[in-house]
Amino acid sequence: MAVVGVLGTVALGVPAAAEPAATAVARVNNVIVAADGPQKWVSVSLLGDPQVGTYTVRVDRSAVLAFADVDQGDDPDVCTASGAVLNCAVTIDSDWGSELFSLAVRAAADAQPGQQGELVFTVTTPDGSTGTYRSTVTVGEGVDLAAEPKLALDSSLGGRVEVPLTVLNRGPKTARGLVLYLSGSYGFTPSKRYANCEYSDLDLDDSSFACTFDNSLEPGESLRVDPTFGGTVPADSWAPNLHLSNAVWFTPADWAAFRPGLGSTGPLGPKGDDEALTLVPLDDTQARALGQTDTNPHDNETRITLTVDGDQRGDVAAEGTTVTGAVGETVAMRVGYLNNGPASAGPNGQQGLNVEAIVTLPANVTAVTAPQSCVDQDEDEWRPGKPGARVYVCLARGTISRGERLSFEFDVRIDRAGGKGGTVRLHTFNGDGPVKDLNPANDTAKIQLEISGGGGGGGSLPITGASTGLIAGFGLVLIVAGALGYLLARRGRIRFIV
Repeated sequence: MAVVGVLGTVALGVPAAAEPAATAVARVNNVIVAADGPQKWVSVSLLGDPQVGTYTVRVDRSAVLAFADVDQGDDPDVCTASGAVLNCAVTIDSDWGSELFSLAVRAAADAQPGQQGELVFTVTTPDGSTGTYRSTVTVGEGVDLAAEPKLALDSSLGGRVEVPLTVLNRGPKTARGLVLYLSGSYGFTPSKRYANCEYSDLDLDDSSFACTFDNSLEPGESLRVDPTFGGTVPADSWAPNLHLSNAVWFTPADWAAFRPGLGSTGPLGPKGDDEALTLVPLDDTQARALGQTDTNPHDNETRITLTVDGDQRGDVAAEGTTVTGAVGETVAMRVGYLNNGPASAGPNGQQGLNVEAIVTLPANVTAVTAPQSCVDQDEDEWRPGKPGARVYVCLARGTISRGERLSFEFDVRIDRAGGKGGTVRLHTFNGDGPVKDLNPANDTAKIQLEISGGGGGGGSLPITGASTGLIAGFGLVLIVAGALGYLLARRGRIRFIV
């Protein structure tokens, strides 16, 4: 998928002012278009749990029709036009996603940079509540940034590698200001935290950062990041391995439109305190002017592949437990696994060892609470932490180093004596499918039931892990082609150094 696809879909997260509804039920995104650029998409995205039934949406286009065309594009025919107004109706069921529908926006041939107006969306939900939401459509000056499509790197365990990202101005107009966004392998952020970069929270298993540059890029000029931009592969990584990341260059205006799709409208996270990362220019830079948008965002992305040589694997061992209590009592049950090393486990690149814990409860035992990192293996509906299942699939994001333990805690009720058949079985895999660890024999452990005469209850306990700093959650191993699309077996672990 090209970056234009990301700009048209991921940017759904842009919040819009809601009036006068007490609680917002939808949001729409802003767009910036150019007369010589591609169409963009404004999407109506539902918040919270969508209501089953028919949503009606009135779209007032009157403030933008002088400089932009707004229609349904290739979407299903859900709207009818009455002058400047579109009347739309969409009926959804319980399996519907967050996006209700989208409208295509194209700048008119005679549109001038700086023209701006609002699309006004009036959304009525199936239960009759109404809210108004606004999308700002701006005409920008078109520029054409480009990057090398691929960057192949090689390293070894503990080795350092430089990452020479470059950007080129292929268009006839000067690009004023640049933003570099890198997302990919877990830990793929500089240990030197640059003052002009903002960093996402690594504990959320979303290793990404964005750096803002004041440089102007003249037509035909190329710039690259300075040589301090490099990385190392941790010595405890699984090897051989392949780490994947994506770097995308934005104009400041395109970044402002794209950024909210990554979460909140604020920064990705705190900026660094170290000296700013710089670009190496060939010519003097110039002053900035109107907002700009890329007329060909298909070629802004560099897909980075880092091949790591070596021979280092690891062993994860399942850990069961004995559930002790009286019939009718609710008690805590902790199960999980231990990483015996030497390689770390978790989403460490395409060939790293990912681990699912498949927890089968003993007969005559009922899960009263379950971790949010666990789902019912036998249910199609996605309901993390659902109580009452017989078999749970549990997966936590993050890196588990040698000697670290990951535990999943349940509250279980003992219904009757004689419960048997409980197990913890580890499913180990990488980006290509199932893979064995060093000792498959210890990948299964028993969960036993022991009846006592004691009383007492059990409260809800969160997932825990010994000093791993892991965040419970699901991230199946996916390699999604396209801009920012590599989820890299949920982020390989490559740490940048100076």
